[in-house]
Amino acid sequence: MLTVKQRELLLFIHQKIQETGVSPSFDEMKEALDLASKSGIHRLITALEERGFLRRLPNRARALEILKLPDAMGAGQTPRPSRPFKPSIVSSDVVHEPPPANDTIPVLGRIAAGVPIEAIQHEVDRIMPPEGIMGRDHFALEVQGESMINAGILDGDIVICSPGETATSGDIVVALIDEEEATLKRYRKKGGSIALEAANPNFETRIFGPDRVRVQGKLVALVRKYN
Repeated sequence: MLTVKQRELLLFIHQKIQETGVSPSFDEMKEALDLASKSGIHRLITALEERGFLRRLPNRARALEILKLPDAMGAGQTPRPSRPFKPSIVSSDVVHEPPPANDTIPVLGRIAAGVPIEAIQHEVDRIMPPEGIMGRDHFALEVQGESMINAGILDGDIVICSPGETATSGDIVVALIDEEEATLKRYRKKGGSIALEAANPNFETRIFGPDRVRVQGKLVALVRKYN
């Protein structure tokens, strides 16, 4: 039997993993449950762990695995695996003899998942889109750096983005800073400012005035190459 708060937290973690492929931060959990401090979240997670509903994965920050759901959702059942941002495993995704341009996605160079690098470059290659993604209007970037590893985005991955200049707080976006530097980060609105959050505790969150950050697109898929 779970308390109301334990059940609420478990379902929130489950929902976030389903939506994003990564467990929520302690700040997100604290805000969702309207708790005053993170210590309350620690106690709830420990209780859920002791009752066998979830476990903390070792040597990984913000890594929680749901083992089962409450009775109303089917006790003892393993939740469905999360779908967003699951890498498409391909042996060769680069088009050497390109089909029609509308069937492929342009790769526009590298994007930093760490310290921001130069703004998006011109087209350097084309790739076949993952299943369910149409090539038209999307663009791709090769990830450089490790600041988004806890969101399942690794150095060398190819991120597929939908172009646009609007984002919802929590989206992973391609952000252009001061019209000079592009970076891949989680977008947050902090009052009148914009926060670009890393998904790695070794990297800091950077705060900017809204006039300094321009969203270029939102992450919709990821492709990982295996050599």
